[in-house]
Amino acid sequence: MSTDMEYTRLGATGLEVSRLCLGCMNFGTEQPWMIHDEAESHELLAAAMDAGINFLDTANVYSRGESERIVGDAIAERDRSELVVATKVYHSMGDGPNQDGLSRKHIIDQCHASLERLGTDYIDLYQIHRFDDETPLSETLAALDHLVEEGLIRYVGASTMSAWKFTKALYQADAGNHERFVSMQPEYNAVDRHEEANVLPACAAEDVGVIPWSPLAGGFLAGKYERDSDPVSGRAAEDDYTAARFTDENWQVLDAIRAIADEKDATPAQVSIAWLLHKDVVDAPIIGPRRTEHLKENVAALDVSLTDEEMARIEAPITPRWPAPNKD
Repeated sequence: MSTDMEYTRLGATGLEVSRLCLGCMNFGTEQPWMIHDEAESHELLAAAMDAGINFLDTANVYSRGESERIVGDAIAERDRSELVVATKVYHSMGDGPNQDGLSRKHIIDQCHASLERLGTDYIDLYQIHRFDDETPLSETLAALDHLVEEGLIRYVGASTMSAWKFTKALYQADAGNHERFVSMQPEYNAVDRHEEANVLPACAAEDVGVIPWSPLAGGFLAGKYERDSDPVSGRAAEDDYTAARFTDENWQVLDAIRAIADEKDATPAQVSIAWLLHKDVVDAPIIGPRRTEHLKENVAALDVSLTDEEMARIEAPITPRWPAPNKD
C-alpha cells in the first residue's frame, strides 16, 4: 500500500496507536456476512499489520471467542511490543449464571479466557462493552484494578453508553483512585451523529480517546445501496438496524459525500472515513473491511483532505439528537 500509516496517542495516554483501528468482528462464523474462511481472515489481518495498522479491536462475544482466537493466531509471529490488542467484556458467554455483566467474577474469568484465546500474556486495552446497571460500579472498577495490578491488562476503556453513566464512572474512578477509562467506543459516522449530543463532549472535556465503531454505517456510507431500491445484498439485506438508516436526511448526507468524492477522485468510503479523521475528538476509527481491496481503500482515506466547507456540506442535513432516533 502506497499510503504511509499515521499514528497518534490514545487520549491522554502515551500509547501510540495507528490512526485506523482494525475491527475484528468480521472474523468468525456467527453471522452470514462474516469471513468464514480463517485463511482469508489471516490474510486480511496480515495485510492490515503490514500496512502499519498496529491497533486491533475484538471482543470475547464476537462469534463466542472465535474472533479472539483468529486474532491470536495472526499475531503469534508478530512483534507483540508494537501491537495494541484491544478486547471487551460484558455480553453473555454462556447460558448459565455468572456468564455476563461486569461482576468481579465475570470480568476476571473472561479476561483469563480472552488471554488464552489471544495467546498473549497481556491485553493492551480491556474495555467494558456496555454499562452494567446490575453490578455496583465500585465492584467493576476494583476488578479492573486487580487485572492491571496483576499485569494482565495495561489500560481500561469503555463502549456505548449514556454520557451520564460514563462521567459517573470517570468521577468514581478519580475519587476512589481506580484505573481511569482512557477511551470510549461510540457509534459515530456522518449519518449516526447522535453521540455529538451525548458522550463525545464528555470525551473531549476529559481527554478520553475516541475510537468510533461503524464508520461506514454498515456499508451505507460506502455507497453500496441506492435510494428507493430494496437492498439485495450487504448487511442491509439481512439487518434491520442497517436498513433503518435509509432515511431522507441520510440519503442527503450520502449525496453530499458522493459529490465530494467525485470532486476529489476518491470513493464515498474514503470521504466518510476522512470526515471522521478530521474530527479533533476522534483518535482512530474502527474499520471493518472484509476483503483486502476494501482495506486498501480504507487506508487511502488518510490521503483525503477535506475543507471546512466540505465538512459543513456533509453535516448540513442532520441535527444530532439524543436519545437517537431509530436506535435502541
